[in-house]
Amino acid sequence: MNAGRTARERARAELTEEIKTAARQQLATVGAEALSLRAISRELGMVSSALYRYFASRDELLTALIIDAYDALGAAAEAAPAGGDPVGDWIAIYAAVRDWARANPQEYALIYGSPISGYQAPQTTVQPASRVPLLLLGLLQRAQESGRLVTPPDAPTPSGALAQQTEVLVALAPGVPPAVLVRTVIVWTQLFGMLSFELFGQLVGSMDPADEFFASASRQMAAFVGLS
Repeated sequence: MNAGRTARERARAELTEEIKTAARQQLATVGAEALSLRAISRELGMVSSALYRYFASRDELLTALIIDAYDALGAAAEAAPAGGDPVGDWIAIYAAVRDWARANPQEYALIYGSPISGYQAPQTTVQPASRVPLLLLGLLQRAQESGRLVTPPDAPTPSGALAQQTEVLVALAPGVPPAVLVRTVIVWTQLFGMLSFELFGQLVGSMDPADEFFASASRQMAAFVGLS
């Protein structure tokens, strides 16, 4: 009985992955807006009613793809070589994020591209989406403890509504100065702005290829948050 149940679970897991693979291929051709469970079922030779037993709706399938993308990005960043030098480790994480985005442009667009009409990401996407930010915050904490993080003198301490918003990050990275945490959000958004420009062809004619530009920018962003 147990062996049969395990075999069924294994078969379900394999077909679930086949469905997601077909969905990723569809993303590459028609984009997330046009993702269709019926088209995927035709591609796999399934009746649509059978596919709906695996994913009850387009949004449920999108959520699974989004979680997979965030987890793959997080795993790539967490696997970046760490040598104990905060600046070097910061640059390595940025490079790993870029490498993943360049190798998986459709998945990158799914999580950092234009919003999908009618789709509202559920709470289950928050933890996977937090993996890279938490990795960077952990790096900053270690740098603070070792004296390798110095608040830039021109970094203003947040006040008012910004100070209240920063309290969320203070709880995640106790000991890191709020002024540095605000700058961390700035460079986080800068990272994906640069990646989007590169992946969507906005650097053609200027910083293309972007290898040296990205390496220089990563080092400057490390300095911007106070890593030394």
